[in-house]
Amino acid sequence: MIDSHCHLDYIADPQEALSENGLTGVVCIGASPDHARSAVALAEQHGHVWATVGIHPTDASEHDSPQARAELERLALHPRVVGIGESGLDDYWAQDVRPQQQAAFEWQLNLARRLGKSLVVHTRDRQGQESAHLGVIQTLREWPGVTAILHCFSGHQGLMAAGMKRGDYFGFAGNVTYKNAQEIQAAAREVPLDRLLIETDAPFLAPVPKRGRPNRPGYVRHTLEFLAGLRGLDAAELERLTDANARRAYGLG
Repeated sequence: MIDSHCHLDYIADPQEALSENGLTGVVCIGASPDHARSAVALAEQHGHVWATVGIHPTDASEHDSPQARAELERLALHPRVVGIGESGLDDYWAQDVRPQQQAAFEWQLNLARRLGKSLVVHTRDRQGQESAHLGVIQTLREWPGVTAILHCFSGHQGLMAAGMKRGDYFGFAGNVTYKNAQEIQAAAREVPLDRLLIETDAPFLAPVPKRGRPNRPGYVRHTLEFLAGLRGLDAAELERLTDANARRAYGLG
């Protein structure tokens, strides 16, 4: 079982966490220079851990500097780095910094294209708004050669239509198991099986029945089982499919 997106370096006992619930692979997201270094170090230590490197949109105003870009470019060449990001647009936590977010997003799209790696995309709006989603749709439209992994997919219909047309991947996290997540669940039923990824975003968004606790990579199995029920599939078959998708999306060896 591959956790296609987690923040392993945020977890106090990463080695123990990696041994839980039959995990066979974890993609550790390095969404700032510090976390990118940590993600690469964990990938060097553990053969079933891979890393991404990038600048999270909520940190773009702080970390998007020439020095940060130079370090991330260097780290992106590491053989255990399989993706760029997470990047994107966020109007929930960070208002009035769209120019910095947009610049960082486009720089990471360019880096992903140059290196032939997928870009992990974060998109979040304030309730009742969709400016971040619309901005991501427009930006990705201008970069047709870059494969996007739409992390913690929100269920936004416009982004789903655009992503399906582009051939992007859709990552579903523990929040798909929540009772009020009807829009996310509807999207999870519709996404083509060869574009479906399962993630934890640990230590955030723990799935039912672990909701309210710090999330762990091994809890990805709860999300897998929920999605299998949602799609009317055997859990083992869905695990096989989503593991193959993660290997293809990230080019895992």
